[in-house]
Amino acid sequence: MTPQSTPETATHMPTFNLIDEPWVPVRFHDGSTEELGLLALFVRAQEIEGLAENSPPNLVALHRILLAILHRALTRQLGRWTDRDRAHWFANGLPAGAVADYLAHWRDRFWLFHPVHPFMQVAALAAADETRDKRKPWTQVSLASANGNTPVVFDHAIDSQPSAIAAATAVRHLLGFLQFTPGGLVKVFRSADKGGPLANAAAAVPMGESLLQTLLLALHPAVRDVEHDQPAWEKPAITLPQLFAEPSPAAGSSDRYSRISRAVLLERVDSAEPASVRWLRFGAGLALADDGNAPDPMTSLRPGSDGLVRMGFTEGRATWRDLGALLPDPTGKLAQPASVLSWATNLQAASNQEDADMPVMLAGLCSDKAKLLRWRTERYQLPHTSLCSADLSAAVRDQLQRCDTLFASLRTLATELLALSMPDPRSKDTRARARAVLDAGPFNTTYFASAERRLPQLLKLVGAADLDAAHAAWSATLADAATQAWAAVRGMLGTSAAALRADAITHGRFLALTRALRPTIDTPPQAEEATT
Repeated sequence: MTPQSTPETATHMPTFNLIDEPWVPVRFHDGSTEELGLLALFVRAQEIEGLAENSPPNLVALHRILLAILHRALTRQLGRWTDRDRAHWFANGLPAGAVADYLAHWRDRFWLFHPVHPFMQVAALAAADETRDKRKPWTQVSLASANGNTPVVFDHAIDSQPSAIAAATAVRHLLGFLQFTPGGLVKVFRSADKGGPLANAAAAVPMGESLLQTLLLALHPAVRDVEHDQPAWEKPAITLPQLFAEPSPAAGSSDRYSRISRAVLLERVDSAEPASVRWLRFGAGLALADDGNAPDPMTSLRPGSDGLVRMGFTEGRATWRDLGALLPDPTGKLAQPASVLSWATNLQAASNQEDADMPVMLAGLCSDKAKLLRWRTERYQLPHTSLCSADLSAAVRDQLQRCDTLFASLRTLATELLALSMPDPRSKDTRARARAVLDAGPFNTTYFASAERRLPQLLKLVGAADLDAAHAAWSATLADAATQAWAAVRGMLGTSAAALRADAITHGRFLALTRALRPTIDTPPQAEEATT
């Protein structure tokens, strides 16, 4: 049941300003961690190695909010800038006072609790008939928490008795939720709403040696019109008619990075110190309309069954198998890399770092309707050359395709191996049962985990443009992966007569499948004669 209003209400006075209050977790180069306010974070950006947020959705959302603030601060002070300017800031730091002046100018829009302009929230929910007397627990905006009919993932909280959480934690959950919330039923203002900008996506963030470098690598280009592409906090307070309106396309990256995809109003626990949250009000928000001509700058497109689809975290599929989506494709049919990667590559070129690798973080979550299935944070070292060269990108993509092709052939043979060990091996039902047993066992994981261990070697050789060595090394890797996976399947057979017979029938075909992958060894003449 939905709790009704109680004496525990949020104050109407502005409190908890995100510019000053510590709320963003950071990790310094010495390994220590701390929470900082926005001003301190930008002042010390060169000292900070990176953000220390554990939740992948919250981590990406924090980067996007910081990028929107930095972009608008530079726009306000400079108007326009170039890659050469970014290279100068990359080496020497940001323009003195740019972010500080911007935050001071918009200080009143960074209060987490405010009667008119609460940060990334909708104050109108406090008076709207649909939400005034209806509150939800804070877990409504926590993608990892149990609420409503979502299954328990990391906690066992119940809706009617939520525990209070720190305001700093609440705002991080809010930002991650607004970016990654899946589409589905809302039933307030509209029956259903579209997903957040990054729903079911693996967001790519190029990483630098410091937070300053990371932000500059991913910084979106300057805009000509200062009034264009405003983030949420620079816009007027959201009204109820806007919440009933149809979805609208993003005006630009700053709008997309700060889109209020659901209407939320956090309620502060009265007089509690430090500031904390137990309840909130909730409804449909400013949904983002699909725009095929303007994909999200942090999402890449990979081949799907019907054209290109967003790169995400798919069950049973290792993410590195889709790394080709992060590399350029002149045809546009095999991949469409995230725009942030090209912006980062341009900055590396302007900084004379063409030989440096590009560390890329992939983070996000996958959901089924409103239910969270999995989330991940992964990191890869991509050679700068493959990010610039279409030929080298094609070489990486071809080698990854060889891995998938061999796996498909090996899976078919392994299915036959298991089927031959069962009664009525030629029956379709038997083959279906054998395939189910195979997929439930260690075969898939063994193959791709073995191949993944040599992936950095492949990328390094391709980055050095030594394609022959890359092909040979990857061939040996695939042969070893196939051998280990085949051994795992044979271990499932047992020692019955039918199992031994099935092994004898299929083993020669397995050797033929992997023989071409092994290095060719010249046979001495004496050995040839003896063999004859």
